[in-house]
Amino acid sequence: MPSKDELKILQAYPLDLKIKKTQARIREWVSYYGTNGVYVSFSGGKDSTVLLHIVRQMYHDIEAIFVNTGLEYPEIQSFVKTFDNVTILRPKTRFDEVIRKYGYPFISKDIALTIYYARRGSQFANERLNGIDCKTKGVSEFRKERYGKWKSLTELDFNISSYCCGIMKEKPLDDWCKKNNKVSIVGTLAEESQRRTNAWLKTGCNAFESNKPTSKPLSFWTNQDILQYIKRYNLPIASVYGEVVYGERDSAEKYNDLLCDCGQKLCTTKCERTGCIFCSFGVHLEKGESRFQRLKKTHPRQYEYCMGGGAYDTDGLWKPTKDGLGMAHCIDEINKIYGKNFIKY
Repeated sequence: MPSKDELKILQAYPLDLKIKKTQARIREWVSYYGTNGVYVSFSGGKDSTVLLHIVRQMYHDIEAIFVNTGLEYPEIQSFVKTFDNVTILRPKTRFDEVIRKYGYPFISKDIALTIYYARRGSQFANERLNGIDCKTKGVSEFRKERYGKWKSLTELDFNISSYCCGIMKEKPLDDWCKKNNKVSIVGTLAEESQRRTNAWLKTGCNAFESNKPTSKPLSFWTNQDILQYIKRYNLPIASVYGEVVYGERDSAEKYNDLLCDCGQKLCTTKCERTGCIFCSFGVHLEKGESRFQRLKKTHPRQYEYCMGGGAYDTDGLWKPTKDGLGMAHCIDEINKIYGKNFIKY
C-alpha cells in the first residue's frame, strides 16, 4: 500500500516529472478499460481543466462529463460549454429539497455525516463526538480533537448533513456510469483534505479493484502545480478565477511575470476555488476574505438567495423557503458557539 512518506516524496517532485507520472497513470487506466470505457469527470474548475488538457493530449476522443447541479458559478457553466464532447447531466432533486430533507453542509463531509447520525441516535457517531475510540472504547485524544469540539452542533435548530454531494453530483454520475459501463478519471488532489489523502493511501492513483473503480492521476499534485501548469501552457480557465499571477492572495502586489526567482507563489486574482456556490464545507478555515464575502461582491443575486429566506418548519427546524436557503441564520447560530468571525459572510 502507498504510504504518507511516498506521498510527500511525490508531492515534492518537479512539475515535469509529475506530468510524466500522471500520463503514465492515465495510460495504465486507458489501456485496461479502453478509450470507450472511461470518461473525464469535468467540473469546469481549474484542477479538472488541467486534467482534461492532459488526457486529451493523449486521447483526444475521450468523453467528458459535467454534472450541472445548478449550484455552479454561471461562469463555470458557460466555460464548460466551450469544450467539445462534453455530456451534461442534471440531478433529479434540487439543492433546497436536499437541505429540507437532510440538512445543511457545514464544517466537512466527515463531520457533517457524524452530526447527522448522532442526532438520530447512532451509537458510533455519538462515541465519536465524545472522543471514544470505537475499538478500545476508551477516550482518544485524537477523537476528542477531531470530533469532540463539534458536539455542540447536534443541539442546533437546523439539521447538518453531507448528503447534498452524493445526491446532487455522485448519483447522476453513478447512474450514467452503470448505464454506459464506463469508469471515471477525476482531478482531485490528496492535499485538499484528509479524506482524499486517506483515499490515495488505500489505492494510490488508480483504484482498479475498488467497488467504484476510479483513476485520480493528479492526486500527488499540489495547488501550486496546477497553477504552474496553467501558466506554463497558457491554459484558458473559467473567468470566475480571474488570472493566474505571482503574489500572495489578498495582497495588493501581484505580478503577471517575474524576471527573477523571488520565491513568490502563484495565485488567482479572483476565486481561489469554485465548486458549489452555496457549499459551506471548509469555509471556517479560510483566511482573509471568505468565499461568501467574495460572493456578496461578485454575485449579489446568488448571495441573497443563499443567505436570505428560511423559516422554522412544523417540526421546529430551520429550513429553506421559496425566498432563499436561509444560511445566514445557520451561520449566526454556529458563530454563537465558535466565535463571531468563525464563519465570515
